[in-house]
Amino acid sequence: MAPPLEHGEHISGTTRRSLLAGVAALGALGTAGCSRVATASTEGGGDLLDRLRAAGVVRLGIAGEIPFGYIDKNGDLTGEAPELARVVFKRLGVDRVQPVPTEFGSLIPGLNSQQFDVVAAGMYVTPERCEQVIFADPDYQMLDSFIVRKGNPKGLHNYKDVVEKKAKFATGTGYAEIGYAVEAGYRESDILIVPDQVAGLNAVEAGRVDVFAGTALTTREVVKKSTKAEATKAFTPIVDGKPHTDGGAFAFRRTETNLRDAFNVELRKLKKSGELLRILKPFGFTQAEMTDLTAKELCGG
Repeated sequence: MAPPLEHGEHISGTTRRSLLAGVAALGALGTAGCSRVATASTEGGGDLLDRLRAAGVVRLGIAGEIPFGYIDKNGDLTGEAPELARVVFKRLGVDRVQPVPTEFGSLIPGLNSQQFDVVAAGMYVTPERCEQVIFADPDYQMLDSFIVRKGNPKGLHNYKDVVEKKAKFATGTGYAEIGYAVEAGYRESDILIVPDQVAGLNAVEAGRVDVFAGTALTTREVVKKSTKAEATKAFTPIVDGKPHTDGGAFAFRRTETNLRDAFNVELRKLKKSGELLRILKPFGFTQAEMTDLTAKELCGG
């Protein structure tokens, strides 16, 4: 999640960009875990959409990550995924969305244990996660970018540059960027792991590292108020020897293919009309983050 970032706002390091599907205990759900939701259906693609229409509300699993899904300073649910959910589910006949906050690592376990109806957290679609849930097609794509000192004195534009120029490298806890750097030849033991992009910016500004790697959206947002650092041009990381673009999407229980398919129909309409960009733009997304990637592609199927 990552709309216009506020300095000092905490952003969970274990984000949708984490390579792991998440195994945190469901106890992290707290009182939200006691909330009652419609029970799972197991045949014919599921009837959850019908039951959501009857109830008039859909419960969204969020992880409190700006700008993807979070509660703002006024106590209101917002973020790119909840705002998109409001539009899509309204079109599907469900008038209200209700947040169920949890840790990022608890999103998939919480979904599958029916703590909420859908994951609305900008979660990256990965083959590992596709074994546990089904995804709508991505509503955004994301490239990587670096935070470097003003003027980019070491000329760092991709992970290969970081390795060749022996730059001091940092990224966030659980970030996919760890794997991208290691694939380029950087020793994992030499990577400085920090909680989030704000901490990464601070490390660059203080000279503790030469570069912090994150998503293009979060890096360009977090440097806006900095006088000492800048974000590099977005680039595509290399995975298994090939350029790789990540995509974030809504996740559903594997039994609920009817709901997923209905969601995709409305999502495609929003993409075609340009309405999707209008919804996501207030959270820092640009035309560069719009995508025609499919869940099938990213799941490896």
